Amino acid sequence: MSATPASPALSTQDYINLEEQYGAHNYHPLDIVIDHAEGCWVYDVEGNKFLDCLSSYSALNQGHCHPRILKTLQEQAAKVTLTSRAFRNNQLPKLYKKLNEISGLSRSLPMNSGAEAVETAMKMARKWGYKVKGIPENQAEIIVFENNFHGRTISIVSYSTEAQYKDGFGPFTPGFKIVPYDDVDALKNAITPNTCAVLMEPIQAEAGILIPKAGYLKQVAELCKQNNVLFIADEIQTGLGRTGKMFAFQHEGIEPDVIIVGKALSGGFYPVSAVMANDAVMGVFHPGDHGSTYGGNPLGCAVACAALDVLQEEDLVAHSAKLGEAFLAKLKTIQSKSLVEVRGKGLLIGIELNTKARPFCEALKAEGVLCKETHDMVIRFAPPLVISQADLDWAFDRIKKVIESFN
Repeated sequence: MSATPASPALSTQDYINLEEQYGAHNYHPLDIVIDHAEGCWVYDVEGNKFLDCLSSYSALNQGHCHPRILKTLQEQAAKVTLTSRAFRNNQLPKLYKKLNEISGLSRSLPMNSGAEAVETAMKMARKWGYKVKGIPENQAEIIVFENNFHGRTISIVSYSTEAQYKDGFGPFTPGFKIVPYDDVDALKNAITPNTCAVLMEPIQAEAGILIPKAGYLKQVAELCKQNNVLFIADEIQTGLGRTGKMFAFQHEGIEPDVIIVGKALSGGFYPVSAVMANDAVMGVFHPGDHGSTYGGNPLGCAVACAALDVLQEEDLVAHSAKLGEAFLAKLKTIQSKSLVEVRGKGLLIGIELNTKARPFCEALKAEGVLCKETHDMVIRFAPPLVISQADLDWAFDRIKKVIESFN
């Protein structure tokens, strides 16, 4: 009997054709089909090697397939993966304790995606406004900022200022005020007795790595304190070492009332997010008020604990600060008529151009560097925090070559 011939390997274009035929067309990825990855490097289906300078939008701060997190995932998956919150599990308390240690906030509520965590924080803020602050029922307002990005649910896109994020998705959820970012007077004028919370990204990553003026976050925090308003820091993309501090708000030495984390909380292995707050705020939730079948599951909690251990024990926060400062300084030496500004904190860096960024990202891919445009005119660089100086130097040579070639 003759052996069954092996199926021919699919090419990059074969995979792209399948995706275009069967998938929803709500993404515009670069045309690379990744097969496997390790650390800062990814390999496509044809064996080509690329340096990942996006980290899945900062979900891979610990790098691809970190062996310690992988081992934890495998071991926990062989024991128990899901119990629902109908029962207790022995991994959830461990995550609670670790989140308390990194945030200083007494309680946390684990969810899955970042958007779910933002929704959780909004529900908590509104309920706190009614039950604790005494806002009249259904009158609570949350203040957000122009160019924000907090997720993709109907309620979250209701306060987006990006037209495409809202196009075709109305009617929208009321109860939000939008003010300019980095304008303390605008925020001050927007606060009313019905304001329950201010929700902000300490650095607006999706908007193009927009960094507020020094002292702005302190002013926001003080305004919130003066007016009995919750200050909610969305650290889903900027937290867990990305900007050279555990949390981006720590650059200003402030203490938010609520912190939202996700992405790198699981090191890229599993969707895990969390909302952290003190007793007076988190205490508004009672059994039946909020929940998630998968939120706080033992597999996710074990993975998150391992991911946090890696961040701390490998000193990745300090590594991000040191390498990020040097990388930013080198990028600022690039000379090009296309270049408007280079800005960043830690290993979260944006290069703003006066032309579309997509062709630059495609040219960088051809050089072996993977990054992605954001808001059309900005190239975002956010490599895994485990990256070496040698790899960053290698990337810089190619970034400089590409950007200067567009003169």
